[in-house]
Amino acid sequence: MIEVTIMQHLESKLDVPVFMEKPEPLLLEYVLFEKTGGGGANKIGTATFAFQSYSQSLYKAALLNEQVKLAVESLTEQNEVSGVRLNSDYNFTDTTTKEYRYQAVFDINHY
Repeated sequence: MIEVTIMQHLESKLDVPVFMEKPEPLLLEYVLFEKTGGGGANKIGTATFAFQSYSQSLYKAALLNEQVKLAVESLTEQNEVSGVRLNSDYNFTDTTTKEYRYQAVFDINHY
């Protein structure tokens, strides 16, 4: 399951907690990721994942986003992953809750 591979890889590369659902209670800094789409052909899966970097300020969220992008790009170190492509990344601050976050969206090819 590609989600397990991603979780374990990010936990080994990042100094902040990584989750697939929002933690309770909320932490000051963490990464949340979710699969937003997928498909595949010829036994090669494709999946789109959104990685959200939460922090105490917009600047720190942007810095964490850069660390997350490097960690996700290094997923090709894993045997199950054959390719990683950054789709987009942007400021994704939640204006209603005032939570600072950035989001990076990746397309990941996996076996």
